[in-house]
Amino acid sequence: MKPFMNEDFLLETETAKALFHNFAETPPIFDWHCHLSAKEIFENKQPRDLCELWLAGDHYKWRAMRSAGIDERFITGDAEPFEKFRAFAKTLTLAIGNPLFHWSHLELQRYFGITTVLSEATAKEIWGETCALLQTEDYRPQTLIRRSNVAALCTTDDPVDDLRYHKALKDGGFDIPVLPAFRPDKAIACENAGFLDWIKALSAASGMTIGTFAELKTALAQRLDFFCSMDCVASDQSVASVKAVALTDDEVTAVLQKALKGEPLSKKEIAGYHFAVLRALGKMYAARGLAMELHLGAMRNNNARMFQMLGPDTGFDSIDDKEQAQGLSRLLDALDRENALPKTILFTLNPKDNQVFGAMLGNFQSAEAFGKIQFGSGWWFNDNINGMRAQMRALANLGVLGTFVGMVTDSRSFLSYPRHEYFRRILCNLIGGWVERGLYPYAAAALKTLQTRGFETTGWSCGWRINLYARLGDVESAYRMYRRLLRYVSPDRYRGPDARRGGGTYPNLFDAHAPFQIDGNFGGCAGLMEMLLQNDAPRDVMPSAWPEGSIRGLRTRGGKTLDIYWKDGKLERYRKR
Repeated sequence: MKPFMNEDFLLETETAKALFHNFAETPPIFDWHCHLSAKEIFENKQPRDLCELWLAGDHYKWRAMRSAGIDERFITGDAEPFEKFRAFAKTLTLAIGNPLFHWSHLELQRYFGITTVLSEATAKEIWGETCALLQTEDYRPQTLIRRSNVAALCTTDDPVDDLRYHKALKDGGFDIPVLPAFRPDKAIACENAGFLDWIKALSAASGMTIGTFAELKTALAQRLDFFCSMDCVASDQSVASVKAVALTDDEVTAVLQKALKGEPLSKKEIAGYHFAVLRALGKMYAARGLAMELHLGAMRNNNARMFQMLGPDTGFDSIDDKEQAQGLSRLLDALDRENALPKTILFTLNPKDNQVFGAMLGNFQSAEAFGKIQFGSGWWFNDNINGMRAQMRALANLGVLGTFVGMVTDSRSFLSYPRHEYFRRILCNLIGGWVERGLYPYAAAALKTLQTRGFETTGWSCGWRINLYARLGDVESAYRMYRRLLRYVSPDRYRGPDARRGGGTYPNLFDAHAPFQIDGNFGGCAGLMEMLLQNDAPRDVMPSAWPEGSIRGLRTRGGKTLDIYWKDGKLERYRKR
């Protein structure tokens, strides 16, 4: 019997273990879709207890607690914090097979060092341990983000948001970029009761009257330009499905005006309005170089009574079963025909559409971007072992897994980052199984992982990739990555004439992560040595950029010292001392 959630958790083969521990375990997280609050990150308040940090706002946990028969008072009601925590602990004991069980214990292990299994019986002990730790500085939001090895994150923001906290974080020197993402769902949902109020808010934010489709597009474009000025790189749209209903601009205006008057809309009018707005937004994103995320297949706010009591995003959404292929194809094609299809990530909440989405990608790929059309990772009700495997198998079977953009956190909790570890373990186990069965060569699997990441990255990551390329025998790529690490970066907060985004080296030779991070300096030096050595002995072939040379006093693992001489790119002689 395997130990419970040890270092090889979810890793069933030796290859899977090697892939995870040697390649996937430590690289930083780019959290490109989450629901963290920029306000909470900026305020950086000390959490009172684990109930506030762990349970507040987490509708994943709330759903499970309701399913376990827990009274609403202990979920969203006025019960004492420890009583809510104990109710969740009781629920967790029953949640075998639910990813919450694994996530919760990963979070206890990674952030608190607690390996005790959480249950109603151990709740008081774990509550006490965590409360003591939460009094330290290590559990403020900014510190938790740093501890989670996050390189950058994208929040999810309404177009009318003034982004004051994103600006405050940027101006205040928080060293991890917190970027806004444009979420125009309320502009799309003309059928919703709050549509008129939202249009008024958009009108106020944009400083213009909105009464026609053209005016709506102008207002949204203005807000999008503001978001871009705040370093926005992505957008996110969530609709149940896309229907290919074509309306003229005048017809869209008529639908908009009916909605603003509170008049009932037909299904055709709603679908046509949705399609027109999504198409207009896609063109805006393409013109500005933003990625477009489409989250499809959610059926929201199913319980009218609880919606009236608690509002949206409280655990009463589920999977829709609408058809997706035709409408999605028509939307992407309409944009492609105008040469206005942005980089796109397609998410489905219904696993029945995995094959549909996996096949859809190939219809609209192009060389203008690496993996331009993506099949997003297992999302929401699918971010579990079976759901992630099914999504990746569909992508591998029908597309190119090597271009996969990877996992999203999709969470409101600062403790959710171990979900990336969970995903990485599942991915490594999947690929490791293929390698063990002779379906893919081991070195190729590791190299392909690096190659899909490309050469544009941060300084911290440059150091890692130099070493990994060299260790896998690809010294040419290692040297190219080394040159990338030495690329000049202006220290003037990316505003100088030689400004660049991403990593490199400042004039004082400090690594530009950015900002400075010593890991890139150490990693670059170590990588240089890896390009000269193989298994602690001199390489037979050196990078082609170094046709002739020597190095003396090179210290290897085990305490050996080497002098190495090479000529015509090949080892000539060496001396061990």
